[in-house]
Amino acid sequence: MMDYSRIKKKITTVLFLSQGLSSAGFIAAFTVNAIVAVNLSGKPSLAGLPGALYVLGMAFGALIWGLSMERIGRRKGLVLGQVIGVIGSGLAMQAIFKRSLTFFLIGLVLVGIARAAIDLGRFAAAEVHFPEERGRAISNVVLGSTVGAVIGPLLVGPTGRLALEAGFPELAGPYSVSFVGLILAAGLIFIGLRPDPRDIGREISRGLQESLPVRTIRTLPEIVKQPGVFVAMISMIFAQMVMVVPMSITSVHMKAHEHPLSAISMVVSAHTLGMFAFSLISGRLTDKWGRGPVIILGSLILILSCLMAAPSEKFLPLVIALFFLGLGWNFAYVAGSALLADQLAPEERAKTQGFNDLLLNLGSAASQLSSGVVFAFGGYLVMAMTAAVLALVPLIAGIWWQRAKSKTR
Repeated sequence: MMDYSRIKKKITTVLFLSQGLSSAGFIAAFTVNAIVAVNLSGKPSLAGLPGALYVLGMAFGALIWGLSMERIGRRKGLVLGQVIGVIGSGLAMQAIFKRSLTFFLIGLVLVGIARAAIDLGRFAAAEVHFPEERGRAISNVVLGSTVGAVIGPLLVGPTGRLALEAGFPELAGPYSVSFVGLILAAGLIFIGLRPDPRDIGREISRGLQESLPVRTIRTLPEIVKQPGVFVAMISMIFAQMVMVVPMSITSVHMKAHEHPLSAISMVVSAHTLGMFAFSLISGRLTDKWGRGPVIILGSLILILSCLMAAPSEKFLPLVIALFFLGLGWNFAYVAGSALLADQLAPEERAKTQGFNDLLLNLGSAASQLSSGVVFAFGGYLVMAMTAAVLALVPLIAGIWWQRAKSKTR
């Protein structure tokens, strides 16, 4: 007889710590990606290229891991993902030393693939918990990113100085954080993620469905057509798109209004705080209130944040608006992830969750590209109002889901 209480606590702790280690590396590198691209190419127009390729690596990496983790297991998939990230980080450092933009961009694609694997760790946590605990399990893993969000940027300066002292370019330093962090995360997952969450999930599912007839495994198109799956995916994808639009442009908007870099960094920090620090609250609300109400709440907060940001040029309104932007995303993201986990049989989880994150990251990439275009032609006001309109999609989906559930009772 398995001790589920001990196992799920250990697995959640391992996933939380690995999320923190890897996120510190991802965010440290993200801080200087655009600077490196300009430095290596001499072209400011290429500043956005690393971010776009990184997100594309995440998108297609999510599909790859989704299709493979059901076969090889969550543990092997997560370890392999981190190993690929180590290779990518090492390649990026070497590319900076050799001044090769091509190999630097290839390294970032590999790091994006690694990020896709670690992001799927939230579903591994859900897999080892019963349905009424899944929201909290997912939020506990997402909370690990808070550690990375705080520590990662703080390591950029010191690692840059260490690189200089060792005779390497200063910009290579932050990628050492990713290199070391991913090695530690891979080791932690390899040692600590036992038994495999995939196997525990199957065991729990058998216990919950002992009296139910065995059903055939559905194809991906069949799964996506299910109302709960569709609502979960729409909620996460559009929440991500809404969050990315103002986030990617606010720094440019503030710079145009002559805000100092210290003020811009504080706004970004407030946004990151909203994204991750309140995950415990969103997880508990998801389990207590249900998935639909928290998706609705998250969507309303997203709309409020966009409406607050739209006319704002001053520091304080932008700090508050960007904080709420992160918070609304967190609520919709955690509740949507829990709703998706609820709808799937164990054999359907990995491929569907990977497909979801593929669409999520493609939407994020499209939002980053389009936000700049909308900002250039319509300004910050039009851009933020556009994001507010997009937030109506998960709001309507959440309301429809709640009404559909109430009719079936």
